[in-house]
Amino acid sequence: MFGILPGQNTLMEYYAMGGFVMLPLVLVSIALWYALIFRVLNIKSSRTNPRELVRLARKGKKKIEGLNSVSAQAAKLAVKKSTEISSRVDLKASVDAEFSHIKESLRQHRMLVRSLVAVAPLLGLLGTVDGMIETFNSLSDMALFSQSGGIAGGISKALFTTQMGLAISIPGLLLGRMIERKESNINRELDQIRDLVCATTHTR
Repeated sequence: MFGILPGQNTLMEYYAMGGFVMLPLVLVSIALWYALIFRVLNIKSSRTNPRELVRLARKGKKKIEGLNSVSAQAAKLAVKKSTEISSRVDLKASVDAEFSHIKESLRQHRMLVRSLVAVAPLLGLLGTVDGMIETFNSLSDMALFSQSGGIAGGISKALFTTQMGLAISIPGLLLGRMIERKESNINRELDQIRDLVCATTHTR
């Protein structure tokens, strides 16, 4: 009654080629890209340096209101705290406490990304082992082709699952490293903002 969607046959063929590890690989791929997109949207860096952000926040410039970066929001928060707390020591402790929550939110899904990047090639290797077992079983029966796949099917499965595992892992690894580098830069900017705000508190 219902027609087959374009490309559905191809997807089913890919699924059949990889065997039982294809479903876990697909789930890992979906979870990995969800985590990566979440981190990209959550970690927003600023092109404005910390000193300028603090200056704009102190002067109450409306321009900083339009900056949606983590550093800009942190600068506004730190300057607001400086108007409420006069002691430099207490201010630093308060800002550190607030910034720790920000840093914690930046770390969300970081370990998930790392774990999935490591799991994907291992699942591919599992499929490779399964394919090689099928190949050697076919060799014992001297079956080039059989209902279960035979020698050709086993080798194809072994290579295909390895390829899929690496195809999922490599982009996730590269993008994950880029996001982690941006996270480290933001953490460094937060520390600079804290020091800048606290350094000028005792002179005000």
